[in-house]
Amino acid sequence: MSGSSRWLEIAVVARPHGVKGELKLALHQRGSEVLLARPRLRLVLPSGEVRPAALRAVRRVPDGMLATLDGVHDRDAADALRGARVEVARAALPALGDGEMYCADLPGCEVRLGARRVGEVVRVLSYPSCDALVVAGAGGEIEVPLTDAYVARIDGAARVVELTAMPEEESGAGSGSGTGSEAE
Repeated sequence: MSGSSRWLEIAVVARPHGVKGELKLALHQRGSEVLLARPRLRLVLPSGEVRPAALRAVRRVPDGMLATLDGVHDRDAADALRGARVEVARAALPALGDGEMYCADLPGCEVRLGARRVGEVVRVLSYPSCDALVVAGAGGEIEVPLTDAYVARIDGAARVVELTAMPEEESGAGSGSGTGSEAE
């Protein structure tokens, strides 16, 4: 997703919760509080259909958020939204400081190690210890921890991520197939 996109994905509808239409949301950034302000949002269903949505209620739970949307009154209606991407208008997010960017802006960035092109960021995963870039290159996909040990610099304007090291060069690990959730 590019920095000019009006909408950013911040969660996915994981499943219904209870019988009154409440939804369990899996947040891409565990500490995100954006939904608590009840911003304007939209759902992108697995079919690709885009629906505007309004939050009636939202509350934090240990592993995500529980939300109630206008027009979703029972478990069947909530289950029909399973897998939908929850997007908020970029304007609803806090302003970024100098040198900052949202994880949602990283997919599409070129990844380089010195003069060598490694590949392109295809998504960002969020683990309890750190976020990781999933980089698609000639050898398949690898996960690169989004830490100073691996990432030297991110140039948002040029859409380039410069690495200091490759994970497989340090540990012998190659393709990442972790179980992190996507971050935004």
